[in-house]
Amino acid sequence: MGGMSPRLGDLQRAMGINERELGLALIGTATGTLISLTVVSRWLVHIGHRSVLRVLIPMIALCFAAASWATSAWAMYALLVPAGLCIGAVEIVVNLEADRVEHQLGRRIMNRAHAFWSIGFFAAGMSGAGIAQLGISPQRHLALMLAVVLVLTVWLLRDFEAAPHRPDSHDGEAPRWARPTRTTLVLVLATLAAMVLEGAGIDWSAIYMRDVFGASPFVAGAAVATGACTQSVARLLADRFVERHQPVRVARGLLLLLGLGTLMVLLAPTPAVALAGLGLMGVGTSAIFPLAMSAAAQATDRPAAVNVAALAQTSFLAFLVGPPLLGWAATQWGIRWSFGIALPLVLLGWFAAGALGTRARAPVGVDKIAAP
Repeated sequence: MGGMSPRLGDLQRAMGINERELGLALIGTATGTLISLTVVSRWLVHIGHRSVLRVLIPMIALCFAAASWATSAWAMYALLVPAGLCIGAVEIVVNLEADRVEHQLGRRIMNRAHAFWSIGFFAAGMSGAGIAQLGISPQRHLALMLAVVLVLTVWLLRDFEAAPHRPDSHDGEAPRWARPTRTTLVLVLATLAAMVLEGAGIDWSAIYMRDVFGASPFVAGAAVATGACTQSVARLLADRFVERHQPVRVARGLLLLLGLGTLMVLLAPTPAVALAGLGLMGVGTSAIFPLAMSAAAQATDRPAAVNVAALAQTSFLAFLVGPPLLGWAATQWGIRWSFGIALPLVLLGWFAAGALGTRARAPVGVDKIAAP
């Protein structure tokens, strides 16, 4: 995904479509993800976390590489749906694994776990910016990324074993549909601004820099990576910060930074101000969704996999609604408003952030375990 995002401007021009049509094409990923998050949670235990990760992570890369050959918005949509199906299953597995290890250690690691997504996105985004500057086609670029992902998946997961279940987890059978509860819906409201604006940074940053400031391919691609860079740093530091200052306070502070960064992007007079705003947006989106995932996974009313899936599937509605909404705003009022239209969601998140107050519980019957 980090490799494709800096090339969306090139793919848009090659297909000859506007921002509204591109936004509709991009919801293919969200469509597949939502379907997957809704129905696959009950099968993951039987398939095994190791198999899910080893097979589906390369499949995600293959799907994005195939989507780069699309010649129309509808073709790109169709080619991105399978990518989303794979992403949904991986999303559940990696968050469950992080929660189980977090429980064993007796301290928060969820934000640091999510930091590695940001690090990967930053590395892929920066390399993609350089590749774009060299004039290499998106198709060749993403074929190369597929090879890199395949090698890294085999290498990094060669000794991976799934973490044991939490002893305090719900043992009941998972329902076919991951229905959101009232608590889940409040968690969604708390994360909505972060989800929409993270998606805006991923999908529209490069096009924003190109259209507003006439930026070079490298600078446009680097804009995509800027938010991921600051997001990764913030996530690496967030867990201890959350333990010291409590989740609600941290979430509201992050929402303030998110709102400020969004305003800077909306009103930026220069590329430097825009990049600074994207950086603040990266910090602002860093810990809110991981905090919500921890709160969902620690609930004991249902199996953790179902609660995680319910939060993820409902939150991912933002990724389903976001691209066409932001693309429509860009077409109607200009690309700056693909960011500015989400500002009211920041205020909504401030009031809903009280739902993130669940603290990580000490492990049951487990002495202090050294981190691997």
